[in-house]
Amino acid sequence: MKHKTLFCMSMAAVMAFSVAALAACGGDTDPKGPEGLGSLVPTKNYVMPTSEDAKYRRADNSTDVSVHDPSVFYDENSKTYYAFGSHFMVASSEDLIKWKQEVGDGSSEETGRVVSQKLYGDGVDWRTVLSQSVAYAGKIMPSTWAPDVNYHDGKYYMYYSLTSDFGHSKSVIGRVSSTNVLGPYSNEEIILKTPEGGGPGGTPNAIDPELFTDKEGKLWMVYGSHFAGIYIKELYNSGANWGLPKEDGWGKLLWKGGDEEDPDARDVVEGPFVFYNPLTEYYYLMTTYGALQTTYNMRIARSENPDGPYKDITGADVATTSLNGKLHGNKVAGSYHFAEQGGDKAYAAMGHNSVVQNPKTGEWFVVYHTRRQSGNTVDAGHRLMTNQLFFNEDGWPVMSPVAYVGEKFGLITQEQAAGDYDIVVHSTGTTTTIAESVKYTLSADGKVLQGTTEKGTWSIKDSYYVTITIDSVAYNGVIVPGWDTYTPQVANQKPVFAITAISKLSDQGGSLWAISPREA
Repeated sequence: MKHKTLFCMSMAAVMAFSVAALAACGGDTDPKGPEGLGSLVPTKNYVMPTSEDAKYRRADNSTDVSVHDPSVFYDENSKTYYAFGSHFMVASSEDLIKWKQEVGDGSSEETGRVVSQKLYGDGVDWRTVLSQSVAYAGKIMPSTWAPDVNYHDGKYYMYYSLTSDFGHSKSVIGRVSSTNVLGPYSNEEIILKTPEGGGPGGTPNAIDPELFTDKEGKLWMVYGSHFAGIYIKELYNSGANWGLPKEDGWGKLLWKGGDEEDPDARDVVEGPFVFYNPLTEYYYLMTTYGALQTTYNMRIARSENPDGPYKDITGADVATTSLNGKLHGNKVAGSYHFAEQGGDKAYAAMGHNSVVQNPKTGEWFVVYHTRRQSGNTVDAGHRLMTNQLFFNEDGWPVMSPVAYVGEKFGLITQEQAAGDYDIVVHSTGTTTTIAESVKYTLSADGKVLQGTTEKGTWSIKDSYYVTITIDSVAYNGVIVPGWDTYTPQVANQKPVFAITAISKLSDQGGSLWAISPREA
């Protein structure tokens, strides 16, 4: 079973959990809730990670694998997470910490031809396997884009997209199948085709397919990009037609695309991913805004229904919003730089993520690719990243500022958390400007100080939920343990307390990240 499939559990079951009043560092912790599906709040003490936990992270905070546009699922058969990406790249992990490059590096068209043999058969050109898609697209890019793999009834189904050229809407979504997760894949079936000339009020773009099952068992596919935006189509969820569209047409618009009169129309929205949390009873739609190698940033909206309407923290319906959508959708993360990183190696152009839940513990994770700042631009390379995902008191997802190394969330008091923090406030816009960290002190009596100047207030509720106000802007989130992999010298890295929060003001929707090193 693919673990984008949804789990059913009532909020009442969660509320039955008690939250301890006191916390102490180093206690035993277990984030499991009833039936092992996880809890919204910790019930035991936090556990700090160690250098042994962090040994599989690179000095630059990323993994050693490269997967562009990662779509991650948990394969029950092998008890392994697989990340499938564009350019025939695949990586695997048993714990979301240590990753193995299974297929390719996507460095060139020739590389794509070679590594695709593993997915489509030894000595077989992928173009022959996907002949119908290739014939429709005509001139094509040197690889498929953003594949999504699903397991059903003894077979793995890979949904892929192929486009005539970068930034063009003449595209096709197809499907191939295999009895092995790494192939060879064959038996091409066309799911959806879109013509050239898509745009507002016109046709969408048949790329970036992602499947999910809702709480009622219905099967859906989200897809699309700039041009007309993000769409959703219902698929058959049983029988011989499983995974094929139930109806003709494009489906329903979920997230508005570009405005053809806007010069930045091609830099709007793509990479949709929907997941459901039965503890909050919301479906969440994540997308990525911006230009691939400069302004990429992750955003989110939520709905009580799988097919919308999806709204952001300001209450705006992202299917109908104006201003080209640029100020809508909570900005989970964009380009940023913690001062302790030193130099000009900010993390940039991060996005095209997927979300996966640990089937044993119920923990949530965001898996995405990121690039690095290179002088006044962004380098062309990209690395796979995994961060934990949490939910604030209002049920909004907030992403940990630090890469996952196996840490377990737990109860943290305000007295324990007080100290010096490097704080990054992400902008709400899509911009090349990199959010730089600023040093603040969070005092035990609830003050936020910059030097000796009082800049706001902060508090911790239930030894977990955080409210922090800086310069009259309030952010609501959580505090969790983590590991500081930003410090370039591995020997100097330490455990940290990390705060991740989001603004709830009507004109905001931006995120705040904070880290405070602690002694091991």
